[in-house]
Amino acid sequence: MEYDEYNDDLLAAIYDGDNPDGRDHDYYRALVTRLSATRITDLGCGTGILTVTLAAPGRTVAGIDHAAAMLRYASSRPGGDSVQWRLGTSTVIDAGVNDLVIMSGNVAMHILGEDWHTTLRDIAAGLRPGGVLVFETRNPAARAWTGWSDPGSERDTVVGRLRESTVIMGPDPDGVVTMRCHNEFIDADHVVDVEQRLQFRNLEQITADLEGSGLTVLKVRSDWDGTAFTGSATEPLMIIEARSTA
Repeated sequence: MEYDEYNDDLLAAIYDGDNPDGRDHDYYRALVTRLSATRITDLGCGTGILTVTLAAPGRTVAGIDHAAAMLRYASSRPGGDSVQWRLGTSTVIDAGVNDLVIMSGNVAMHILGEDWHTTLRDIAAGLRPGGVLVFETRNPAARAWTGWSDPGSERDTVVGRLRESTVIMGPDPDGVVTMRCHNEFIDADHVVDVEQRLQFRNLEQITADLEGSGLTVLKVRSDWDGTAFTGSATEPLMIIEARSTA
């Protein structure tokens, strides 16, 4: 049976441990300050580990995710009552008012095919004139997927012992890499088999997709220090800022 990884309570419970607060979140928080953003949407907010830290007096922050398990976790965490949590996708972004929309982690890569174009159009519609979208994605030239296979390992988590393995397939002609992940929560006698798909897009494709949705690229960084992206295969990350042209 196939599950949505992000809608499983045990996988949601270990998410923060696998994806802790760090320099990436510092980057997004500094951007909020630099832009003096007061209306912020975190699309694909997950457990809200970043989202709650963006909330402050004078700011309206919305966290959107399609997984109810993630939002249950997010709304119950300290600071959760300071965020507007919404179950859904880009279609529930408030129209025309956002100073900043964020897609952190692999959120942008999880959005495939035509859904990607729809999401960008929804984001552009959700930004005020001059509003900014920022997201991170992986540089396909760095071929990160070659290091993701795991024939099997075991570790301790906050919900007990976990046995896991990962099989990688692709990329296909559209740049989609498929990850088949087996997760066995030993103490809970609970097994989750997940198939994730991530779409790798080069900067030229992303730029064209953004421009076709009414967004113009402002900056492309290669790391959380703000180093300019050059396109080298030694740069695994692209952090992209784009502005609404409306």
